[in-house]
Amino acid sequence: MAAPPLHTEVALVEANSRPLGVQLVNSRKTNKISEATDLVELAQAIQKADEFTKANVGSKLTVIAEQMQFLQNQARKILEDARRDAAMHHAACNLVKKAGTIYYLYQRESGQNYLSLLSPHEWGVSCPHEFLGGYRLEYDQSWTPIPDLAKKDQANALIDKIFNSKHILAAADPSVQMKHILRAADQPVPASGSQIIDVTEPCGLFQES
Repeated sequence: MAAPPLHTEVALVEANSRPLGVQLVNSRKTNKISEATDLVELAQAIQKADEFTKANVGSKLTVIAEQMQFLQNQARKILEDARRDAAMHHAACNLVKKAGTIYYLYQRESGQNYLSLLSPHEWGVSCPHEFLGGYRLEYDQSWTPIPDLAKKDQANALIDKIFNSKHILAAADPSVQMKHILRAADQPVPASGSQIIDVTEPCGLFQES
């Protein structure tokens, strides 16, 4: 970023000999006459304020530019993953695909891509076609490459942990525990304000099966 130009002039407040329409007897007595050094200090203060302003604007624009770059990379990855998932779903397959299963993608000499449950290791040296990669079908119908399975499993474990923590917090509510007890006993749930028995059995938190 270019350095701001050096200030050689200072804008001072205009003097008014008739403030609010009243003529002053001597305007020189009401207006302070500044020394030359005061004007220099004022000019330096303005110069420094301009530098700080431009530095702050530059840093904020840099943050925005980095966020835009991050969003562009995310959008690019989403599009690339969508194209890959579509290609995987359109690959030839003679069996019903099930979530959680790893499939291996091969390509025939004709250019046809097909899915198989057999890995190149299981084929051994007799593998008849070119191996393109192994993928796991997720429950949201997306595909995860085998090298990314550990990262995907960690993300899923974190999601499950968050979900379970919310479920445990809800189950800690005595009214929620009472509903589980009455539901198990096939009895009507008492209305709000009715007396609820104290549940203190050391059986842990109640959770829905």
